[in-house]
Amino acid sequence: MKKILPILIMAFVSLFIFSCDNSNDTVTQDNDTYSKMRDVTGSFTSANSYAFTQGINIQSTDVVLVYRNLGAAWQLIPKMEYIPNSTGMPTNREFQYNFVFDSQNVQIRIDDENFNLATGLTTAEANQYLNNQKFRIVLVPASGSKNSGVNYEDYNSVVKYYNLDDSKVINTVVTK
Repeated sequence: MKKILPILIMAFVSLFIFSCDNSNDTVTQDNDTYSKMRDVTGSFTSANSYAFTQGINIQSTDVVLVYRNLGAAWQLIPKMEYIPNSTGMPTNREFQYNFVFDSQNVQIRIDDENFNLATGLTTAEANQYLNNQKFRIVLVPASGSKNSGVNYEDYNSVVKYYNLDDSKVINTVVTK
């Protein structure tokens, strides 16, 4: 009996040591960051250098996704736009919707234009591509995005994966 008692005590103590181990390398949830969405509407003009900025507040390790509203759908940017040829306009017109961000701001802008945006678009094209453009900024934790398998180009997949509520999106209009 004296030989079995120390073995039972060691087994009992080791059970508590291993069951109290809090290190779990498979945890991908970032508990201090919550996914958020914000809509921003603005116009790209020569006065604002074809860019506008929206303030945000995120950790430096978090991820920003920006989608452009196409009416019934959302399109992930950056996205190159190829403008169809039009009589009296330059040919092979193209530009890219793009964005840059830091922990305080997201700047949505037009890059890589190969023509003068002020004079190279018809009024209808300017309304379609430059005026009153609506973007949805989605802030997500970086740790949850790593190897998550979510398709970020599919807006609905992102909303479902991060359990976001479309009906509670804050809307901001940029007037600059």
